Amino acid sequence: MPGSAWNLALSAFRTILSSNKSEATGGLGMNVAIGVLDWLIKILEAQHVLLLFSLLAIGYVIGRLSFKGFSLGPVAGVLFAGILFGHEGLRLSGDAQALGFALFIFSVGYQAGPRFFSALRADGLKYFCLALIVAITSAFVALTASRLLHLEPGVSAGLLAGGLTSSPTLAAAQDAVRDGSVALPSGYSVDRMVENIASAYAITYIFGLTALITIIRYLPRVLHIDLELECRRFDEVTKVSAKPVNITTRRYRVENEDFTQLSVGQLREKFSERTPVATVIREGEIVVMDSKDSLQIGDLVELIGPRELFATKAHEIGPELPLEWDIVEEQESRIVVVTNADAYGKNLSELDIPKTFRVVVRKIFRQGVELPHNPSLELKKGDVLHVVGSKQNLVKAGTFMGYVESDVHETDMLTFAVGISAGVFIGMLSIHLGGLGIGLGNAGGLLTSGLIIGYVRSVRPTFGRLPEATSWWLMEFGLLLFMAGVGLQAGGSFIDTLMSSGPVLVVAGITITVVPVITAFFIGKHLLKLNPAILMGALTGAMTSGASLSVVTAQAKSTVPAIGYAGTYAFGNVLLMVAGPMMLLLS
Repeated sequence: MPGSAWNLALSAFRTILSSNKSEATGGLGMNVAIGVLDWLIKILEAQHVLLLFSLLAIGYVIGRLSFKGFSLGPVAGVLFAGILFGHEGLRLSGDAQALGFALFIFSVGYQAGPRFFSALRADGLKYFCLALIVAITSAFVALTASRLLHLEPGVSAGLLAGGLTSSPTLAAAQDAVRDGSVALPSGYSVDRMVENIASAYAITYIFGLTALITIIRYLPRVLHIDLELECRRFDEVTKVSAKPVNITTRRYRVENEDFTQLSVGQLREKFSERTPVATVIREGEIVVMDSKDSLQIGDLVELIGPRELFATKAHEIGPELPLEWDIVEEQESRIVVVTNADAYGKNLSELDIPKTFRVVVRKIFRQGVELPHNPSLELKKGDVLHVVGSKQNLVKAGTFMGYVESDVHETDMLTFAVGISAGVFIGMLSIHLGGLGIGLGNAGGLLTSGLIIGYVRSVRPTFGRLPEATSWWLMEFGLLLFMAGVGLQAGGSFIDTLMSSGPVLVVAGITITVVPVITAFFIGKHLLKLNPAILMGALTGAMTSGASLSVVTAQAKSTVPAIGYAGTYAFGNVLLMVAGPMMLLLS
C-alpha cells in the first residue's frame, strides 16, 4: 500500500501517545495533541482553499530557510510541504491542479513568444544550440539510467525533471499520461504512473538543485576561469557600465557666461557621457528650446541624470538651488516594452535614447532578468526598459520603441481566456497513424497558444494586453498551485519509493544534472566561442534555474552572465517541456 511505511509509523506514534492515558496529566496532554492533529486534518480535507494557501505559506517559509547562503526557494518549499501533507492522505482537487497547470504553461509560452520566434538569428542560434545540447544530453542520460536500472514506468520522466529541476518537464510528462498521449504499460493505471513521476521528481529535485548550484559554483575554479576577470574583459570590449543607474534631479542657476555661449544641444553634448536630460525654466515658465537655442544668465536648468554627474561637471553651470516642484517639469518613471523594428536589433549606443528622447534608461530586463547597462547591448523584441523623464518625452520614446506599459493597467481577459481555451483545443487534436494517436496534448497546445499570442502581442501592442507584473504573477501562482498538487500526490508513495530505490535515483539524478552542464560548457567554449561568464549564465538559462544564475552573478560580481541566461531561457523552457513526454515514449 502506498505510503504504508509512513502510515505504520504514524499509527505507532499515535498508539504510543494513547498508551500514556494512565498518566493523568501527560495522558490528557497526549490525547489533546492527537485530537488537535486529527481535527486539523479533517478541516484541511474539507476546506481545499485553506489547504492550498496553508501549503503556499508553509512552502514559502521552508523555501526561505538558508544554510550558508543556500536556500530551496518557493517551488521546492511548496513541493516538500505538499509531501508532508500528502502523507496524511490530503489531496487537492484535480481541477485546481489543472488550473495551475494551464496558467503556468500558457504564461511560459506567452513570455517566451516575443523572443522565441525572432531569436534564431545571429547569436540567438548559439543560444538555441546550447539549450538543445542540454536537453538532448540530459534526456539521453535519463533514458540510459532508466534502462540500466530497470526503473518502473514513469520514473524516468520524473528523474529527468528532478535532475534538471525543471517544472515544465514534470508538467508535460504528467499531462501526457492523463490525456492519453502516452500508452500505459500493462498493469499500470494513470494514477500510478503520475505518482511514479511525482515521487521520482520529489526525491531527485533537492539533490539536482544542490548538484547544479555546486557545479556552477566550482566548475570555473576547477578550470581556472576567473569569472570576475572575464566580465571585466567583456566590459572593456563592449564599454560596459554594469552598475545600475541611480537617477536624481538637481537645479542650477546659470551664472557662468561660458554656458551662455553653448546651445542646448552643445550642453547635452558636454554631459553626454553621463546621459543627462535637461529642462530650462525662464522667468518661472518651462521653455521649450530647440537644440540650437542658447541659455541666458539667470536661467534655471533642471538636470536629471546619474548621481555621479552632479559631483563632477554640473556645478560649473552655477549655484545649485532647491527644487520647487510647483514649477519644475515633473519627471515620471515608466516601463517601455520594445516591439518596434526601428528599436530592436540596435544597440543602446546607436539609439542614444537620452539625447534623442530626453529620457534616462535606468534598468533593462529580458525574460525577467536584469541586464547590464551596456552601450553595446543590442535590444531584442520583448525587452523591458525602465525609463525616467517627462510624460511627453516618455510617450515619444514609447511610441518609437514599442509601447509604454504603465499607460494601460488592465489585462485583456478576453484574449487571455480565448488563448487558454484555444490551447486546450489544440491539445485535443491528434492524427492517427497505425492506430496510434499523435497530438500535442494539453501541454503542447497551451505552450503553442501562448507562444503565438505572445509573439503577436509583440508585433501589435494593442492586442492581448498582459502587463509584465501580471504575467509573472500568473506564471508563479500557476506553478506553485501545480507543485502543491504534485507534492500531495507524491506524499502517498514518497517513503516507499525512497526506501526501495531512493539512493539509486539520487545518483542517477545527480548524473543527469552534471553531465549536460559539462558537455554544454565545453561545446559552448570551444565550438560556439562564447565568453566564459556569459556561457555560465547561458547554462543556467538552459536549465531554467534562476537560483543558479544568482550564484554565477555573485561569483562574477557582475550582471554580465544574465545576458547568457536571457538568451537560453526561452529555448530551455520549450525544449525541456518537449523532453518530458518523449521520455515516456522512449522508455
